[in-house]
Amino acid sequence: MALGAFFARLRQGLARSAVKLTDGISAIIRKRRLDDAALEELEELLISADLGPAVAARVIGSFRRTRFGKEVSEEEIRAALAEELSVILAPVAQEMPIDPALKPQVVLVVGVNGTGKTTTIGKLAQVYREQGLRVVMVAGDTFRAAAVEQLQVWGQRTGCEVITGAAGADAAGLAFDALTRARAAGADLLLIDTAGRLHNKSALMEELRKIVRVLRKQDATAPHSVLLVLDATTGQNALAQVRVFKEMVDVTGLVVTKLDGSARGGVVVALAESFGIPVHAVGVGEQVGDLRPFDAAEFARGLVGA
Repeated sequence: MALGAFFARLRQGLARSAVKLTDGISAIIRKRRLDDAALEELEELLISADLGPAVAARVIGSFRRTRFGKEVSEEEIRAALAEELSVILAPVAQEMPIDPALKPQVVLVVGVNGTGKTTTIGKLAQVYREQGLRVVMVAGDTFRAAAVEQLQVWGQRTGCEVITGAAGADAAGLAFDALTRARAAGADLLLIDTAGRLHNKSALMEELRKIVRVLRKQDATAPHSVLLVLDATTGQNALAQVRVFKEMVDVTGLVVTKLDGSARGGVVVALAESFGIPVHAVGVGEQVGDLRPFDAAEFARGLVGA
């Protein structure tokens, strides 16, 4: 998908989030100058749009300093809001750093089942293969046959090797063997899928920590990246997922999926404000080209319909 078409799709996806904000802004600004009551209503609107209390307070504080008591238009408020949100998002808009010296760079991909984790791995494999890198994928969610099959389909589609184990095999042992094979093959990138069954958090935590521990027997610096895949449709629940996975492993980057079907895109701003973890990419659909690097300004404008 061409970049322009991707941004159009992103804006289309964010339109649901934008309508909530723009309709609310229209109702508030139509009534009065930007006084205390208007700012209070605006703050409530921002919180209800999944931006979160911290972001809402920050934006309202800025409006209070610069526009309090003034007559303002809806367009002016939307443009100012987009600018404020862009400032919050800009520091986290970072692509995943690739170190060509690692051979391979080990990327552990984590997240709750259903977030689009396995699909994201397939798309990342395609993106990096197109950049000329040799990519190997590991079907580390060994208890979920559908995840293994899905990754094998992506392997065929992208021309990348997929390493699998027996059903229910030890994920850490599989990751260790995969690293051995990827290194021998001179691979640039090793993308490891993992389980995401949060209903038994302690078992999942132990499994992820074991994978890290076992990988480090072969490479003390692995994994070099830990990507957490989040589903935008879960709204504020995405923040809880970040907290949980940060407890388990050192999350180095986020990928936010399903922005095409969500009215809760504002949560990306809440994530940036709360954690400051780089957002490497956002997804707006099932196709390979639907995953792109995160653009702070474009996202902020789309979010407020500016």
